[in-house]
Amino acid sequence: MLLRNLEDPKGKALDKLDTTEMQDLMPEIPWWVKNPDYERVDWLNKFIHDMWPFIDKASHGTIRSIAEPIFADYIGMCKIESIEFEKISLGTLSPTIHGLKVYETNESELVMEPAIKWAGNPDILVTVKLASLRILIQLVDIQIEAAPRITLKPLVPTLPCFTNIVVSLMEKPQVDFGLKVLGGDIMSIPGLYRYVQETIKKQVSSLYLWPRFLEIPILDASTVAAKKPVGILHVRVVRAMKLLKMDLLGLSDPYVKLSLSGDRLPTKKTTIKKKTLYPEWNENFKLIVKEPQSQFLLIDVYDWDKVGAHDRLGMQVYPLKLLNANETKELTLDLLKSTDITDLHNKKQRGQIVLELRYAPFREDSASFSGPLDRFSRKASIIDTKSSNESYSGAGLLSVTVYGAEDVEGSRHNNPYALIIFRGEKRKSKMIRRTRDPAWNEEFQFTLDEPPVSEKIRVEVMSKRTRFGLQSKESLGYVEINLADVVNNGRMNEKYHLIDSKYGQIHVELRWKTV
Repeated sequence: MLLRNLEDPKGKALDKLDTTEMQDLMPEIPWWVKNPDYERVDWLNKFIHDMWPFIDKASHGTIRSIAEPIFADYIGMCKIESIEFEKISLGTLSPTIHGLKVYETNESELVMEPAIKWAGNPDILVTVKLASLRILIQLVDIQIEAAPRITLKPLVPTLPCFTNIVVSLMEKPQVDFGLKVLGGDIMSIPGLYRYVQETIKKQVSSLYLWPRFLEIPILDASTVAAKKPVGILHVRVVRAMKLLKMDLLGLSDPYVKLSLSGDRLPTKKTTIKKKTLYPEWNENFKLIVKEPQSQFLLIDVYDWDKVGAHDRLGMQVYPLKLLNANETKELTLDLLKSTDITDLHNKKQRGQIVLELRYAPFREDSASFSGPLDRFSRKASIIDTKSSNESYSGAGLLSVTVYGAEDVEGSRHNNPYALIIFRGEKRKSKMIRRTRDPAWNEEFQFTLDEPPVSEKIRVEVMSKRTRFGLQSKESLGYVEINLADVVNNGRMNEKYHLIDSKYGQIHVELRWKTV
């Protein structure tokens, strides 16, 4: 009988609505209609709808992790002994995304802002133990409207291809809900509804309103991201004594090679000392350290030969964890045939080498957070600033990361690679064939004795013919970057227009770290 009384809803065209009706309708119009920057995402809403029963069950632990630290702040107030969840259910109605905006940034991240509305039917039951009383509080019929900024960063080459989800609210959310205590709806009490609503807005805003954010770890960044330099190892090769005799005249032509374990950078070499078993070098070298607790200094002493392979006179390793930061340590090490302790030939005397080592860690960034972090950590943004004294003094490391280029075009061929020129030293990236938009993602490092305040670095895009022929190389454009801003700010991440290129751009990140 009731079904017979139902009538189809009456619709009106937009041009038939009066001003009042249009004003009432505006909040319900999707963002992708009102704002051209937002995309329509019906496919995503269908996905969320189908996944909602599973999201409901999977979110219980997340809700507890976020809410329990907030509950803990109220324990002890007004004789409250405990606050615990009795039941958590998000209901059967899923949220709807009314539009999605995606930002393009120079960072290794994906930034998006969904416009979310949720008119849900959750059933969340909380027990509050107050002295000898046990009070049941039930949350029902919730409505939320929010525009969070969701950032997936940093992007890494391991599924799901990002290590953290960072969520921040760009404005205060609109929240409406029903709250039952002992079976009665207390939100109907005059004045209480507005007070509770404003209190929740303030509480949520104080936790997650930009620049504060919620960070959810997905992958362990230490295992998937490339290791970053943390300091410089200064090595002074002083001398060697009683080396093996390799020549017919009972002498050798020794030189030393230095490297760090787990490092693919070229080895450092001393000069060759001709016809001596007691060479004196007094030469200084700098090696970039990424893991001081696990890396070793590898020392190899060779006898130079004009023809054929060079003979190794001896070797030794030294763990960096035995060094104290910024303290010079002089060592006299016995040279061995190999690192195999079971090798009987290791007992043969191969001479000694004298080194001076000093590990200089980079200065800590001023933007740091103290204290342990929970699984879901809440942080506030802090602007990193440096004093001029810190920026313009001391040795350091200049890191140049060339991410890629866009719209580079050669007149004869398009096989681009990046060429970095600094202080007469040249470094090259890999060559990518037949493309105008190469992606290199390669980092180059320069250890310097003083900040490059008044210097420039040149980054040039070159193309190389893959076959033999005339004019095998061609410049596709270049840029010269002043390093004063990099030294002062510590970091620059920009896209630069290439000189001598019509539309070409190159994406370069520069970092300066002092010791």
